[in-house]
Amino acid sequence: MATISLAEAVKLKSVLSSRIHELEEEMDRVAFVEIEKDQKPPQQSRTLKHVENDVEEVRRDLRLLDRLMYEANVQNKVMFDETSLTIVEAIELATQLRAKARKYKTYASSSIEEYQYYGDGVQIVKLAMFDPEQYRLKALEAEKRANRLSNSINAKNYAVYLSFDGDKYF
Repeated sequence: MATISLAEAVKLKSVLSSRIHELEEEMDRVAFVEIEKDQKPPQQSRTLKHVENDVEEVRRDLRLLDRLMYEANVQNKVMFDETSLTIVEAIELATQLRAKARKYKTYASSSIEEYQYYGDGVQIVKLAMFDPEQYRLKALEAEKRANRLSNSINAKNYAVYLSFDGDKYF
């Protein structure tokens, strides 16, 4: 059987999802015709049943591809910071590192001291209980780590092959 890399499978999954959407739209187009009363419906090159069969075939392929991808993401590992992680764990860690970097960037852009005024002449000062510069550096480091991990995941995705024939879609 033909094979595709895990990286190609990620792209193919998107292609299959789009194809299903297109076929569902085609189902809507061929399901009904408007004609004058007592006139014969026009001959269709593809019937609803034909399109329905195509949708089912693509859905089967998508389910198979999904299963193969999930298995590969659990069975294959990447090294990161001297730790072996399954691909699925590495993907989640990269997501978490990016979220951490985003949060740290918000703290990094904060003022150390901000005056807020309220009625009755009361003056309130909002004080940062942290050093924004330290959070800027932490954000950069978290982002670098996420990028390094993403590069490792991408490299692994090109090294892992799945038994799937993508020729009818690529």
